[in-house]
Amino acid sequence: MSKLTDWLGKAQSEEPVDAHAVRERVVAALRQIYDPELPVNIYDLGLIYAVDVDDMGVVEVKMTLTTPGCPVAQTFPGEVENAVRQVEGVTAAHVELVWDPPWCADNLSMEVKLQLGLL
Repeated sequence: MSKLTDWLGKAQSEEPVDAHAVRERVVAALRQIYDPELPVNIYDLGLIYAVDVDDMGVVEVKMTLTTPGCPVAQTFPGEVENAVRQVEGVTAAHVELVWDPPWCADNLSMEVKLQLGLL
């Protein structure tokens, strides 16, 4: 996380946070964001590859989209980043859009596979 902390500068809070608790709240927030084309939240859809939180509340999210040609590719990561910044305990956030590894249906949670009739 030091790379992100360096990139963002010093986090706004001087007090350490419970990084585990902040991560849980970030994941809960990500589960409230739905893919624009599917009735599934982006976390259970498997679009979130990593959620890292340091002890100063700086959050780094690595995410992908279902396809590189997704119509929201330019705006969706910013929307996700804004939602993460609203989470209690988050002092700074950065969402990185990655394409490797490419998203595939194997990334779906078991609940989503059941919901979509893929099992």
